Parts: sequence; C-alpha cells; structure tokens
Amino acid sequence: MAAPVVDGWFPALALGVSLLKCLFINAYHSTDFEVHRNWLAITHSLPVSRWYHENTSEWTLDYPPLFAWFEFGLSHVAQHFDRNMLVVENLNYDSPMTVLFQRLSVIFTDVVFIFAVRECCRCVQKQKGSRDVLNRPSFVLAVLLLWNFGLLIVDHIHFQYNGFLFGFLLLSVAKHLQSQHLQGALLFAVLLNLKHIYLYVAPAYGIYLLRSYCFTQDNKDGSISWRSFSPLRLIALGSIVTSVCALSFGPFIAMVLRLKLLEEAGLPRASMTGGLVQEFQHSVLPSVSPSITLICTLLSILPAVASIWRRPRGARGFLRCLLLCALASFMFGWHVHEKAILIAILPLSILAVESREDAGIFLVLSTTGHYSLFPLIFTPAELPIKVGLMLMFVIYSFTALRKLHSGQGTLLHPLESVYLLGLVVVAIACEIIFPLSPWQQKLPFLPLLLTSVYCSVGVCYSFLRLYVSLLRQEEKPKQL
Repeated sequence: MAAPVVDGWFPALALGVSLLKCLFINAYHSTDFEVHRNWLAITHSLPVSRWYHENTSEWTLDYPPLFAWFEFGLSHVAQHFDRNMLVVENLNYDSPMTVLFQRLSVIFTDVVFIFAVRECCRCVQKQKGSRDVLNRPSFVLAVLLLWNFGLLIVDHIHFQYNGFLFGFLLLSVAKHLQSQHLQGALLFAVLLNLKHIYLYVAPAYGIYLLRSYCFTQDNKDGSISWRSFSPLRLIALGSIVTSVCALSFGPFIAMVLRLKLLEEAGLPRASMTGGLVQEFQHSVLPSVSPSITLICTLLSILPAVASIWRRPRGARGFLRCLLLCALASFMFGWHVHEKAILIAILPLSILAVESREDAGIFLVLSTTGHYSLFPLIFTPAELPIKVGLMLMFVIYSFTALRKLHSGQGTLLHPLESVYLLGLVVVAIACEIIFPLSPWQQKLPFLPLLLTSVYCSVGVCYSFLRLYVSLLRQEEKPKQL
C-alpha cells in the first residue's frame, strides 16, 4: 500500500493551530507552571548531582533523567528572557517574560508532535474513489490530532509539555505501522526516559516486538513457529533499550555510587507518581491499596497481550492492544491523572479514520474523555474558551467521520447518542446551575463527582468495545 501523500494543506493546519495557541499565552495556568519553572531553575543553577535532591520547593524534580536534560536545554534559552526565573529560591515567580517564555517553549517544542502527526498521516489506509481534500482520511486525522481539544487545554492553558511527549509516542507508533520496528523501539525507549507514565503501554510494546519481530514466521495454522526465533533481533532490541537507559540513568547512578548520596538522611527521592500524592482512607467505601490496583490492571490487560501473542495481527493489532493497556491503566491504576485519557484518545484517532466501528468508539471515548478534563480549567474567564473549543472539536469529529464513513451505516447506536447528549445536561448542571445554588458551599465536591461518574460510563463502555473488536478480529498474515 502506497503511503498517502500529505499535500500543502498540512503546514497550513499546523501553522493555524500554532497561532491559536499563542492566544492562550496570558490565560490561566495551573501549579504545573511553577513546577516546570522550578525544574528550569534546578537544572540551570545546580550541579547535576543535586538535581534530584534539591527540595527548596515542594515541587521536586521527579521525571526521568532525559526530561531533566530537556529542562536543562530550555533553561539556556530562558536566561535570555528573565534570569530571575532560574533562581531556585524565587518560588512562584511568574513575571510577564517568564510566562511568555514558558508558553512559547510549549508551542515550539510541539514541533515534535507536528512531525509525528505528519508521519501518522502517511500511514493511514487510503480509501478508494476520488475525494476532495477535506474528506481525505489523512486530512481528517491531521485535524483530529493537531487540533485535539485535550492537548490544547492541558498544555496551552493548564500548562504542560504533553504535545512534545505524545510526539514521541505517535512517531513510535507510525514507525511500527511503517514496519520500521527498531526505530519504533528506540523512540519508545526515549519516551520512557522522558516520562514514566508511558509505562502504561509498555506491555503492548514488549509482547508485540517479541512475538512479531523476534519471531519471523508463523506455522500454517497461525501458531507460533518456535524455530523462527531470531536471537540477533532480540539482541538488537535489548541493545537499544539498554543503551538509552544507560545514557539516561548512567551518569546519575555513577554519581550516587561515588558520592554515596543514598546514605544521606532526609533527601527527597524521585516519585513514580508524578508529583505530590494525597492519600486518604475512605470512611464508607473500602480503601484500595496500590497493590490491588496493580493486580487489577495486570488482569485487565492480560487478555489483550495474550491475544496479540497467540494471533498477531500486524501493527494495527498492536495499536489496539496499546489502546487497551492505556485504558486499563487509566481505569484501574493508582493515582491516575485526568490527562492520561489522552494516551488512548490520540492513537485511537488513527483507527477512527480507517474503520466505521472504530470511529464510533472514538466519538464516545473522545467526547467523554475530553469532557472529563473540564474540571482542570475551573476559572470563570476560561469557561467560554473551553466550551467553545470543545464544541468545535466535537462538531468537526462527528461531521468529518460521518462523511468519511458515509454509506457504511450509522456511527453511533441510539443509546450511545442519548448518553452523549446527557453530557450537555451534566455540563449545564456543573458549570451554570451548581455555582448559583446553595449547594456550592455545602457540597463543593458534587460537580467533580458527577463529572467523574458520568464520564466513567463512557470510558468503560469504550474499553469493552475495543476489547470486543480486538478479540473478534479475523486472523491476518503477519507483516514485518
């Protein structure tokens, strides 16, 4: 299959969304803004040996080493905007030039995401028949990814660098779709050393590469041919992973061993939860321990990884397994952030432009998943922005995917449509009625509770539908 040609419309889409992001420079930003400012100061002002032990601020550096080096690189540009932002003791420092630099840093590093989207557009299966540009699968996919509502509000209002990180994930997926498996493995190894949250989908990568790359052939009945195992391919994969991890963690491990920092008392350690974690004991419902959530997560992904081990379905089977691992970790994981839903929504966009069934799942998951991000932006001034962006994305998603899959039946069942319309009622109740009611003082948690419970139904439903689609797929010949 020839890769679809990405025409001149792609730079226009990328430039348009970049200009839109610039309009949010002076918008509300969360405490994550101060988190990253502090990391800029730590990596710029302190020796490497102190990066993971500086605790002047409560927001200690707790991302893997490659992200620390990323902040280190940014800090050398930041000093030309306002050197005071690089002083560790300047807590909660947000001068106009600091805000400008940090906002622009997110916009400019999104070039990785833009490049990854371009590669994904080259991977989608081109539909037969002449189509105008607006109805091409590659164009629809580009809009769904570049103009994704979740990334816009999480990165460019709330403030984070998810676009930069998702660029590595999508580029890795694209390389596997292009049968460039070593490059895909390298990109994912780099991603894990940038942010550990992507361990959620590591089982899908591990099983897929072992089964469909290290084993080069299947028996006639589709079962694994043990004789086709290639030790050289396994060594190549192992070398890539160990090399990246050695480059990332090696210098820090060497310094720890040399300076014996582990023996010092009271030094904060990097957290695998991505920030401060508040732990509570439930008074009514039973409290759930991290070990229980780990067991539930592993059990929930087991059928998916077992499926692609027993019956490899190429890179798209791997992509479905990746989605299920992401959703399972989101549903059953310990201390999961709302934005983790994007790990499933963004890759699902690729399948949505190729399959009517996947398009229906995408509409349910993206609408509920994106609405679940609303509580992150709680300031009144940003209410019209998030509502407007959400409506724009939902309307485009529904109309574009409906045209793309026209003649193949409806995308949503009646009950699915009713459920999604219920989000309008939830939004009106939480954003308009509740703030004006006397319950705001007595039950301040009620809107968040209602949003979480209602959206969880859509997420769970999408998870089950994706599982059904994976398990009932017909076996296809393995393509390497």
